[in-house]
Amino acid sequence: MTTTATAAVLRAFNQPLAFERATVPAPAPGAVVARVAFGGVCGTDVHLHHGNLPIPLPLILGHEGVGHVARLGEGVATDFTGLPLREDDAIAWMSNITCGRCHWCVVAGERTLCEQRKVYGVNQRFDQFPGLSGSWADTMYLQPGSAIFRLTAGVTPQQAIALGCAGPTAVHGVLDITRIEVGDTVVVQGSGPVGIAAAMYAHLAGAAKVILVGAPASRLALAKELGVGDVHLDIELMPDPAERIRWVREETPGGRGATVVLECAGVPAAVPEGFEMAAPGSRYLVLGQYTDRGPVPINPHIITRKQLQVLGSWGFAEKHYQGHIQALPNLKRRFDLDRLVTTYPLSQANQVLADMAAGRVMKPLLVPDAAAD
Repeated sequence: MTTTATAAVLRAFNQPLAFERATVPAPAPGAVVARVAFGGVCGTDVHLHHGNLPIPLPLILGHEGVGHVARLGEGVATDFTGLPLREDDAIAWMSNITCGRCHWCVVAGERTLCEQRKVYGVNQRFDQFPGLSGSWADTMYLQPGSAIFRLTAGVTPQQAIALGCAGPTAVHGVLDITRIEVGDTVVVQGSGPVGIAAAMYAHLAGAAKVILVGAPASRLALAKELGVGDVHLDIELMPDPAERIRWVREETPGGRGATVVLECAGVPAAVPEGFEMAAPGSRYLVLGQYTDRGPVPINPHIITRKQLQVLGSWGFAEKHYQGHIQALPNLKRRFDLDRLVTTYPLSQANQVLADMAAGRVMKPLLVPDAAAD
């Protein structure tokens, strides 16, 4: 294998990424060196580039990745589920490594809240070993303790990353925490990758009706073509929140509101609006507020009067990532996952940040330049 790799490196916030070469370390016991097939681009990457989260620099961005095994470290014989793992196998890997020792990991059993977790593309410095800790590169070093999954036959690397981190995030929030039931009427606020993934899993869970509320029109049109959502509301065509609330409630049984509302917009103002779309006795999940975009006024009386269950969900743990990987054959049968994807060569990483920030693409993926040629 090659001894050097090319990576897109963030050295200063709001500045162009630098393309640099780095030495590929030999894998330590328990580690895996992977050839990156696709590095996913997430809305969080845009926030990281802008300095909206406290992260160390320099850094290779990219917490979503799929690829192939290049080298196995000593002692690595199977993936996270026990399947045999060999060189050239197609793999996907979880973005974070939890410590397994803290209160949240051991006592609370909430590994998503681990305060010691390592996160690829977020808190692993480029200038410290092993260096290649982000997927916006042609090679990545998967540290010991990484949850690595061999892809199921018939699922391509592109399909495996088409929903990016939004897929396992939805498994955690939509299925594990909110527990959508057969027959639920579900409102999804937001038509980006998180909203699309949440809506897909709501369909798979047996929702009777999924109402997708979002923008821009191009994203809603794609969702409609893929069969994601039963009815669609473009907030740019209906800018008045009161009118949107009336419209959504009219789409629910008896005009009572939705039994489940999933906030996937990442916009604080969506939360009080979503409360009004919810039926009495319903569940409201805040899934999209990964970065702190400030407070918003909320009338707590609505929560009391409606007996509203307000839930939060942060990231995902190994079981949620595994669940998403295992659901991929079903997801690809029902939805054309490849339609979500737009590919860019790695050398266009700066352009992809601009396109993602502008909402011009649904799910951009970076492809190492040699593979993109």
